[in-house]
Amino acid sequence: MSAWNQALDAAGIRDPGLRDDYTRQRELVARFKRSAYLAARLLLPRPLFPHVVAMTAFMHHSDNLLDSGPKEGRAAAYDAWERRVRDALATGAADHPVIRPVLNTLAAHPELRGHVEEYLVTARADLDFAGFDTEADHQAYIDAYSLPAFMLVAGLLAPQGDSTEFRAACRTFIDASQRLDFVNDLAEDLADGRLTVPRETLERHGVTREDLEQARDLPGTRELIAAVLGQARATLAASRPLVTIVPAPGRPLVRALISFDELTSAAAARKGVELLKAPARPSATGAARVLLREYAQARRLRRGRTSGAPQGAASRG
Repeated sequence: MSAWNQALDAAGIRDPGLRDDYTRQRELVARFKRSAYLAARLLLPRPLFPHVVAMTAFMHHSDNLLDSGPKEGRAAAYDAWERRVRDALATGAADHPVIRPVLNTLAAHPELRGHVEEYLVTARADLDFAGFDTEADHQAYIDAYSLPAFMLVAGLLAPQGDSTEFRAACRTFIDASQRLDFVNDLAEDLADGRLTVPRETLERHGVTREDLEQARDLPGTRELIAAVLGQARATLAASRPLVTIVPAPGRPLVRALISFDELTSAAAARKGVELLKAPARPSATGAARVLLREYAQARRLRRGRTSGAPQGAASRG
């Protein structure tokens, strides 16, 4: 039996049609951020992995409606999607292959329902997004869109009880990750009409939007990219406490995700102003090392639990 089928069994997903839905979403998710997908597959406990797939697929599908296709049709497409999801939440039934796994996952993890409802309310922040004027605008976007989207999946890793500290740590991580994505994807975003570095930051370095669009190698553009990457790295370092807040089974994955962003940041720094032409890609060798290191840690945690080791011994991260 394949590892995926074993994960479906471990998650209690027995219905053949529902298994097909989860499998279809897994294939789509695997094509997105391959390293993150592999990390989840290798590092998470088997019963949790299909649910992470379902919520990630829901997030991607919704995000694609918000920022893909003709701009004039995006609002109507998202309106129809939101109604469909809300109807499914109200009735507990759906005929859409993305929504059916979500309903099943919510039945297994009812604490996620609040995150889904929050996301449906806030996701519209991405509909008319064209960029930021100020750093405050960037922070407002994190609160209005990036964090609710991230919590759809991160909620599966939350500790029991008060989640205030967990959510704050998640916000720090997604702020860093989103800023890194913004600077790394500058060329693509500018081509799509979006300026994702605050205009006040451009002015501080004496850079114009045209300088970025024309990929001009100027002292100002080099300084701008270095400064934004430095800000992303500092925030990423500040997100490290998330590793100890997450319960032990999720820690290898969280460490891996932070490490992947660190690798991407290093690759972007090496590329420098060339980011204005194409994004940087993290080292494949470095990513493989991260996966091997965290896979070994995940196996130790699982062995500790199955051998009846004391809880404290099994939870050291």
